[in-house]
Amino acid sequence: MMKQLKNAALFAVVVLGSASAAYANPVAPGFSTNSLAANDDGSTGLINLGFSVNFFGDTYSQAYVNNNGNITFTGALATYTPFGLPGTTLPIIAPFFADVDTRGAGSALTTYGTGTYQGEEAFGVTWDGVGYYGEHTDKLDTFQLILVNRSDIADGDFDIYFNYGPMNWETGDASFGVDGLGGSSAVAGYSNGNGTYVQMAGSAINGALIDGGVNALSANTNDGVTGQYLFQARDGQVIAPPVGSPVPEPSSLLLMATGLVGTFARVRAMRKR
Repeated sequence: MMKQLKNAALFAVVVLGSASAAYANPVAPGFSTNSLAANDDGSTGLINLGFSVNFFGDTYSQAYVNNNGNITFTGALATYTPFGLPGTTLPIIAPFFADVDTRGAGSALTTYGTGTYQGEEAFGVTWDGVGYYGEHTDKLDTFQLILVNRSDIADGDFDIYFNYGPMNWETGDASFGVDGLGGSSAVAGYSNGNGTYVQMAGSAINGALIDGGVNALSANTNDGVTGQYLFQARDGQVIAPPVGSPVPEPSSLLLMATGLVGTFARVRAMRKR
């Protein structure tokens, strides 16, 4: 527990940037060679990234693409209620961990593939207008994860980009959400599965990450591009670029949110059977 508290102080980040009433959608085209069929809580098998990444000392060249807004490295993740990243034992990168359901008419599919980004080799996953459980499409979310090969700097170095378009829902019905809102809401960030993590400000807080929220993902930034967040992995450590001054999220609030998510997850495990 003390280790988690220490890492919460060191790594939990409040993302800084200027909010804007109108924003340019930074979600990049491409990365759509492959797709997950319409599904709820599905995952791919191991997918080749096209290059190797050094993620906190562990090297991976493959990952699982999970429909619920994340990728994982050591096993697929079907969990639909977002959990707090401080306590997970699963290496995960999650631009928007929530109960995505692409079965509804009007929802896009989760797509993924290799390509280039910022002139470098890249692997990307795009959720471009996806619905929420169960099969709802009255509100849609658009977001993207891109991993960029930076072996030009050193073997295993890479960049993580989170890109966001319109974000209108945060919770599925089975997570105590009503009309896509409230309940056990989305979490964004990453973890090495061993106590080192970044959980973005507003995670697991109702209304915070969606459009109009205090930490709206589509209206803020940490690299000067509205709706985009950059994390640079160098020599096995992942850091935010020196833009603004990252502020630790209060550990008491972080632990409270994690506890609530855990409680919701236990109760809801029976609701989606």
